[in-house]
Amino acid sequence: MPDRKAGTALTRRELLGLSLGATIALAGPPAVFPAAPASSPRPNILFLMGDQHRADCLGADGNRAIRTPHLDAIAREGILFRRAYSSTPTCTPARAALLTGLSPWHHGMIAYGRVGERYAFEKPRALREAGYYAMVIGKCHFHPQRAAHGYHAMLLDESKRAEEPGFVSEYRAWFDKQAPGRDPYATGLSFNGYRAKPYVLPEELHPTRWTGDRAVEFLENYNRAEPFFLKVSFARPHSPYDPPQRLFDAYAGADLPDAVVGRWAAKFAPGDPSNEDSWHGEFGAAVVRRARQGYYGSVTFLDEQIGRILDALRRSGRLDNTLILYTSDHGDMTGDHHLWRKSYPYESSARIPMLVRWPAALAPHAARGQVADAPVELRDVPPTFLEAAGVRAPESLDGRSLLAVARGESGWRPWIDLEHGLCYDKVNHWNALTDGREKYIFHALDGAEQLFELREDPGERNDLAGDGSRAARLREWRERMVGHLAERGERFVKNGRLVARPGQMIYSPHHPGCSCHPPQTARL
Repeated sequence: MPDRKAGTALTRRELLGLSLGATIALAGPPAVFPAAPASSPRPNILFLMGDQHRADCLGADGNRAIRTPHLDAIAREGILFRRAYSSTPTCTPARAALLTGLSPWHHGMIAYGRVGERYAFEKPRALREAGYYAMVIGKCHFHPQRAAHGYHAMLLDESKRAEEPGFVSEYRAWFDKQAPGRDPYATGLSFNGYRAKPYVLPEELHPTRWTGDRAVEFLENYNRAEPFFLKVSFARPHSPYDPPQRLFDAYAGADLPDAVVGRWAAKFAPGDPSNEDSWHGEFGAAVVRRARQGYYGSVTFLDEQIGRILDALRRSGRLDNTLILYTSDHGDMTGDHHLWRKSYPYESSARIPMLVRWPAALAPHAARGQVADAPVELRDVPPTFLEAAGVRAPESLDGRSLLAVARGESGWRPWIDLEHGLCYDKVNHWNALTDGREKYIFHALDGAEQLFELREDPGERNDLAGDGSRAARLREWRERMVGHLAERGERFVKNGRLVARPGQMIYSPHHPGCSCHPPQTARL
């Protein structure tokens, strides 16, 4: 069967090989499924991903209001990383980290921009070259949107984005066949707004259900000889907060947490309630509660689909030979500190779920049900998958295999770096470091600093940067930041001191295809 370009449709004969209920966009050689499966000593890899899922909206993380039994089961049968972060907590730079295993400066995205078209190392391409069949279902947020980065096949839901002429996602093509003449966005909510409303169409048409259905069908029909790498990337609980009516109602009387607000956040209280896309504003407890009602319902709807996927994996007999990892690209403020959306250094935005369940052979003596405090990040996902596949990770990667933590190995990093270039407004532009116990933030606009004690103050209510008794700790973190940023040159560090940077910088010189150039003083 001849190869074809990514994005072209399969013939009817080819579709019979995999009944996915939608046209498959090929990203390489077409999927040909042999009649009889062959056993493989290497595990399958199932990568489950939510979008904008804050870490504390998980039962296993201690939230008593949220209903996430299937995600909780992954944690109970594996490990929960309580201090997992997204270093650049918006969609595309986070996905660059997942693709490359690199830190923000090294993959080249230090603000919201376009994922590079090709990197020297790419996770799906590495797994494909290692003999895995690589499939992605759901949201990728790549540019171009059909850039495959090594995936054999892609079934996309891009949340209304159509960034190239003629682009139509598989979800939209499927929806138009199932409900001709209807509007998939009839609920009428913004894709970045704080308002919430039950989904107005039949639940079966919801993109969360579509993504779950396609993943179940893949697992039910997969019979290739090689192990699979399946990424299932849901577009929710990212706004719109539009769960089915039954799940919106399920949280109507729930004891949902109120917004956490620090005294330092008063400057974010003024806002425009008529603009549902506002990134800041104190709009009242009722608005926060309704937003969270929709958000919690969206998380539970995602969890239900994950339950269906795990059931399909179990029925196929592959559960115990599959590495399962769940995470998200970033969190969601949902009104904390009068902030909405993401891109901030605070826990609600930057801390994410990270759950791993492993086949026994990968970590035979590792305890199940662990809760780890090691600071981990999205860059650690690719090395984890490479270890599962029996592939040595390139030394150029910044990430490390999360299985090392599960096995209790020593020598893990002491802290993780976080950052985001200017986003929404000039005041939201920062670098941060955290070890999961303390967090230091440097605001690039004017050099202002914040320091939080996360053990005593997980909501970050109390900024200790001005507390004289913490001066030594503040200085220690500042010096660590100087050391971390030194490789970037005098735009970031000059004469051993951090430099305020009121201007924007989206890409570092490491971004492939970027038109930017290194600062002349940079040591790269």
